[in-house]
Amino acid sequence: MTATAVQSPVTHSSASAAAHLELRDLAPYYSAKLAVRPVTLDIKRQKITSIIGPSGTGKSTLLRSLNRLHETIPGARAEGSALLDGEDIYDRRIDPAQVRRRIGMVFQQPNPLRARTIAGNVSMGLQLDGISRSERDQIVEESLIRVGLFDEVKDRLNTPAVSLSGGQQQRLCIARALAMQPEIILMDEPCSALDPLATLRIEDLMRDLVRDVTIVIVTHNMQQAARVSDETVFITLADGGVGEVVEHGPTERLFTVPSDPRTEQYITGRVG
Repeated sequence: MTATAVQSPVTHSSASAAAHLELRDLAPYYSAKLAVRPVTLDIKRQKITSIIGPSGTGKSTLLRSLNRLHETIPGARAEGSALLDGEDIYDRRIDPAQVRRRIGMVFQQPNPLRARTIAGNVSMGLQLDGISRSERDQIVEESLIRVGLFDEVKDRLNTPAVSLSGGQQQRLCIARALAMQPEIILMDEPCSALDPLATLRIEDLMRDLVRDVTIVIVTHNMQQAARVSDETVFITLADGGVGEVVEHGPTERLFTVPSDPRTEQYITGRVG
């Protein structure tokens, strides 16, 4: 099964081969209020990029802008562009639903569908696409294997998904995203509701998945960002209470020799 591609009449030949998603003056708004000042940076292909910063700086808002989920909030919108493999997902001729097939999302709290079974959660999007039962079953198994969950649930695939532990539910939600074969997965504090062991399992899973997909994660846990990410974006509040990207670069460099004193103050715990 191959997910339907975003069809865009606008192609930018200057797209960087190393960049999977290129943000160009991307600025999310809530009605007339700017949430994050215009952001220009590249999300690298098959790398984990962490977005860190104090609470209330627009990290999750920026993340949701990367697959046009932000605009599902009444009055919310974004200006600027986000080029997915050189094609602007904000071109008005683009179907946002197709964007979200290519750029999946995993939320802070595990959100399995309560009325569906374990298998039914993973296959939900496939059913909507009219995929045959036999192919759905195969994709469900493959997706659960990828998140290390199949052996734990293979004898109870038709039981309610909410019977799983919190860590298992989060891996189930990741499997649900993987079933749609996304190119990029966005994760909004995916471990904040999990215990340390479940957290480490999700982190190991991310390092495994990044061989095939690009991952962008929002986290308040700087140790987690240092452990799992290849690139880090630091956001803080600017004048007027608006989020601003201060710097972006390789995680090791940003955590050891940040180029902006505000970054150093945050990662050393002196602010935030």
